Amino acid sequence: MSKALLDTDILSEVLKARDKFVAERARSYLEEHSQFTVSAVTVMEVVKGLQRVQREPQLQKFISALSTLEVLPFDSDVAVVAGQIYGDLERIGQPIGRADPMIAATALTVLVCLL
Repeated sequence: MSKALLDTDILSEVLKARDKFVAERARSYLEEHSQFTVSAVTVMEVVKGLQRVQREPQLQKFISALSTLEVLPFDSDVAVVAGQIYGDLERIGQPIGRADPMIAATALTVLVCLL
């Protein structure tokens, strides 16, 4: 199984562990790679979501678990690629949320370099 960058929705599903298929795939992935890889943008989205609904215990648990994750940075190189993706999608009439191009750019810029 190739190394993968989990986006916010997938990380959320993995953390909930409600779906047996997702839980099994997550377990297999961890056996091979020893940790999940996420973008700093995903960290921000999870923290924002838990903060918004005032889930302090879950927020503190997530923050404590960050040391077990590989968190890839959002830097100026990633920002340039994210802006290109975001601009191209808007130009062709396929706009998406602001965080999604940022996460995609992280995968393309940082994760691909690590492989």
